[in-house]
Amino acid sequence: MVILNRIYTRTGDDGTTALGDFSRTSKNDPRLIAYADSDETNSTIGVAVAAGGLRHDVEETLVRVQNDLFDVGADLCTPLRASYEYPPLRVDAAWIDELEADCDRYNEELEKLRSFILPGGTPGSAHLHVARTVARRAERGAWAALEAYGADPAPEDAERGIGGVNPLTAKYLNRLSDLLFILARVANLEAGGDVLWQPGGGRAEQPQKAGRTGRASD
Repeated sequence: MVILNRIYTRTGDDGTTALGDFSRTSKNDPRLIAYADSDETNSTIGVAVAAGGLRHDVEETLVRVQNDLFDVGADLCTPLRASYEYPPLRVDAAWIDELEADCDRYNEELEKLRSFILPGGTPGSAHLHVARTVARRAERGAWAALEAYGADPAPEDAERGIGGVNPLTAKYLNRLSDLLFILARVANLEAGGDVLWQPGGGRAEQPQKAGRTGRASD
């Protein structure tokens, strides 16, 4: 159980924060950026759910994902070690399989895409598209942390703050962004389906290219 008696601590006023193993690191640490972006993904999903208008089964899937994202953050903030006195939360391959199963199940309801689509349509769809883009950023953050720290566990006698990043966190965020894209399409089904991209903004003729002077070229 987590007990939060006081929200502000002043311990981060020097530009550092605590990782899951109680070591201190810069607030610009790639590892911290990755789990901060995961937290933002969770918040944007929360907005989509709170806004209403989504099917009950879609809401249930999203709430499950929100719980998962707390665990993703816990994984990202705790460096990998060869052993632990108290094993931390880690993303498991089964979670990714679950997301892929969700993708397949919901995608069966949709027509094949023959065009890119515009974010929008219903409010629920628009919110899920925002969540999708934030999940993509969180995935990039996880890969950046992996590039910085690798995926190898630190030896048992290593000091705190040393150790790699679980690559399954990045894979989870990748599949999540796919699922959010699909669910954004599902959210538009009752409103007539996807809002399709029109190349050139739907103009009958493409605008002429401007020359170096800024005027239309001859």
